Amino acid sequence: MIDFPNTYDDITVPKGAVVRSGGTDLQERLRSANAQPHIVDLTGIKGFAGIEPGPAGVRIGGGTRMAAVARELADSHPALAITTGGLATPQVRAQGTIGGNLVQRTRCWYYRHPELDCFKSGGDSCPAREGRHLYGVVFDNSECVHPHPSSIAMALLCYDTEIELVDGRRGSVQDLLGDGVDPTRDHTLEHGEVIAAIHIDAPWEGEHGAYFRSISRFEAEWPLVECVVRAAVVDGAIIQAALAIGGVATVPLRMAEAEAVLVGAVLDDATISQVAHACTAGAAPLPETGYKVDLIVATVTETLERLQSSIA
Repeated sequence: MIDFPNTYDDITVPKGAVVRSGGTDLQERLRSANAQPHIVDLTGIKGFAGIEPGPAGVRIGGGTRMAAVARELADSHPALAITTGGLATPQVRAQGTIGGNLVQRTRCWYYRHPELDCFKSGGDSCPAREGRHLYGVVFDNSECVHPHPSSIAMALLCYDTEIELVDGRRGSVQDLLGDGVDPTRDHTLEHGEVIAAIHIDAPWEGEHGAYFRSISRFEAEWPLVECVVRAAVVDGAIIQAALAIGGVATVPLRMAEAEAVLVGAVLDDATISQVAHACTAGAAPLPETGYKVDLIVATVTETLERLQSSIA
């Protein structure tokens, strides 16, 4: 059964139903035990897709395709555009939406297994913790040990981002993500709550951005570790900076200590090394994820070297 609401006021998500926007995550879950076939399709709602720039920033409709975000915000918001353009495959970016990416479910193979239960599928344990967790967290702050799946959420942490729901309520992207401690959740939205739009602040003067993901094959793979950096540069020195990493915790992480090193610095090799190592502070890897500590250093280093090239 599929419902097609025409306006936000028409949206009703019955118990057991799921919402579809681009459907790139939902189609996979429909093949498992973790999604029901009653679908509320949002693609016909006027204003659900589209990018509207303004003097105070930009409004991105929750149903806006990721390819459009990567294309249309390349000049104004490079950190977000580069991150979005590096996701998945061209086909997925052409179909998947920014709102859907933010609220996709965990990619853990135990959660996705149709015959296994975990915290996120209604169980009372995390089988990955005692089982295989090669792609798991490095910052262990929850009973769940699989990283948050949204690269776009990581990038949006580097902006003053507000999430607007269909009922008009607004909150920060950090409010949407939560602190990651609750093992049953990937985000804080309740059943039936839908993202209408994402509001991002205006770019900084002299803004640059860079992104890099370390993956286990050449392309089209989920990141083992990823990093995004946003920086305002004046006369070669960084005067504002925001840096986040993903693939390492149950939520993406803003790295305040690393940002403090960047602000006021010239991006030379010594600064890059100091920032990269600062991003491992507090790491507590699992038995199979110790390799990610070194990979954080390598990934942040590569991201900052790309930023360095864009500044030169």
